[in-house]
Amino acid sequence: RRYPTVEIRAETFNGSTHVPVPSDSAFLKALLYELGLKDDHVFVEHGGTCTRISHSLVYSVRTDGGELWPVLAFQKSGLIYACLPLVEETLEPRPPLLTVTGLSQGLALLLGIVDYISPSRKNEAEMSAKIGQLRMLLIQACPLGTPLNTNIRSLNSSFDDIQEMPADENQPAWRSNTYKGKPQVNVCITEKVKCMQHDIRGDVGTWQVYGAVKCKCDIEGSAPNVTLSLNLPINGPPLQDIVVHHCVTSVDPAMLMSSSAEPLDDSVYNGPYTFPFIPPSDSFDLCYYTSQVPVPPILGCYQLIEEGSQLKITVNLKLHESIKNSFEYCEARIPFFNRGPIAQLEYKVSYGQLDLSREKSLLVWVIGQKFPKSLEVSLSGTVSFGTAGKEHPTDSVCTGNTAYVKLYFRIPDVTLTGCYVDQHCIQIFVPGKPKITASRELISSDYFIWNSKAPAPMVYKTLF
Repeated sequence: RRYPTVEIRAETFNGSTHVPVPSDSAFLKALLYELGLKDDHVFVEHGGTCTRISHSLVYSVRTDGGELWPVLAFQKSGLIYACLPLVEETLEPRPPLLTVTGLSQGLALLLGIVDYISPSRKNEAEMSAKIGQLRMLLIQACPLGTPLNTNIRSLNSSFDDIQEMPADENQPAWRSNTYKGKPQVNVCITEKVKCMQHDIRGDVGTWQVYGAVKCKCDIEGSAPNVTLSLNLPINGPPLQDIVVHHCVTSVDPAMLMSSSAEPLDDSVYNGPYTFPFIPPSDSFDLCYYTSQVPVPPILGCYQLIEEGSQLKITVNLKLHESIKNSFEYCEARIPFFNRGPIAQLEYKVSYGQLDLSREKSLLVWVIGQKFPKSLEVSLSGTVSFGTAGKEHPTDSVCTGNTAYVKLYFRIPDVTLTGCYVDQHCIQIFVPGKPKITASRELISSDYFIWNSKAPAPMVYKTLF
């Protein structure tokens, strides 16, 4: 299988030094020559001397247009498996093999093909049938030259839904099958918030929001057109660092210019963010974005003080009043590194319940699905430890008073930016009235509250 898009990219990287891929028959002849398998009863010094013993699966294949490198090839059960990975840089001088990511991707794809074909190697008819199906399975496994699923065997059940050639010449390559039935569109905005708080000298900390818009469009037609808009509330923080899926047909350049690396000003594009696209057959991420929100959803303070053989801990959490007080789950985990198992625990919680892990090295404070009316909760207590064993957690960063609380939560029907999809503004240019479902969610990701009685490790600041 050949991918013209990949060949064009290779030519772009190498310019005048680019070596074109020859015809299939010429490539096969050159590959057999390189592998020393060309059966013409003629000794070839290039591939037949004892001084040339290769222990690598990567070859340089000589063609009339020059040397093709790196060609990944190996023999298995009487068959030769080979591919030519793209090197996303110039080939002169040749880069180290470890830096060529396409080699690992190509090897994974070839091993997936081996796993699909090998069980039938003793049945010639069955093997021929599988090889005949392989081309169409690759349309789904590797539609545009980048492997999306290297488990070829798992794709066999979807064989009947795959078209070898689009019925309509306007059908894009990323629509590998067509849908029959009532049109429906599902859109979900997922925002993840990363945070590092330490409450030292009034410095709250740093945080960042990462958003993704996932779509699933079940629509009839070879190339249906859909237009979707993301909206922000008045004075909502603008979306930045926007990256769109390749199925988006056009986009306002101003939308892509906003970068979180630069200070915000009044000229920043703040929506609505409109995306016209021809959707793939399966679910996909329409776009990704970041945003600089003014406050984190939960503010916290953690204090840990050593008093002799005991640790005295205090945790205070406050839900910001702008955040919907309705969680799917919310809990705070307090690990104790480089210490023995918790032998004695005395505590008081203003809300929720406190559990001790089976390993007795982690406190789990289950806050539940709501904060109280005050929007504040607190935990205080003392902890003492037994003798440390090998099974207890260690961390070279979290030593002494350097410790943290990590929050885990999910809030449905909320985004920290306020970003939402107006179901009535989704345009679908197909017959019939489609069913449209839109949802939102806010999820914690690496949400740390460090001990304010000790300096937070500087290494964690590089995450933001």
